[in-house]
Amino acid sequence: MEKGKKIEARVIIELLGAPKEHIENTMMAVVEKFSSEPGIKVLKKKSFDCKQLENGLWSTFSEIEFETQEMQKLSDICFDYMPSSIEVLDPAGMEMDMGMFSDMLNDLIARMHKYDMLVKNYNAENTLLKEKLEKMRWENLELMKKLQ
Repeated sequence: MEKGKKIEARVIIELLGAPKEHIENTMMAVVEKFSSEPGIKVLKKKSFDCKQLENGLWSTFSEIEFETQEMQKLSDICFDYMPSSIEVLDPAGMEMDMGMFSDMLNDLIARMHKYDMLVKNYNAENTLLKEKLEKMRWENLELMKKLQ
């Protein structure tokens, strides 16, 4: 991408949870954090009212239009904020330096490996905790039998 060329994009960030006040406050904090991101200039932001769903949870979303001069920043936004969608508004087309593109893809791969490792570690930890809990349950049952 050419130096000094701006990329304009729009993201939609959604939140779901409870209680309502927590979701509203969290969305405000997310939008505020997004607005203070280095390398980002927010052009427009709009947060929508919290709605209660049939399952009792609350849902809200915000649309944020922003500009940046760094293609890498778009990738960072996707990982850091997990928007439900991102749309590049301008430019309609662009040329990109393949070295920069390779760096961006390698960063993407590194992040994917990091998250994959975290998931694997949490799954292993969860399995161990379940095994320990089951062992404690059986020990407790044995103790209860002895006390009778």
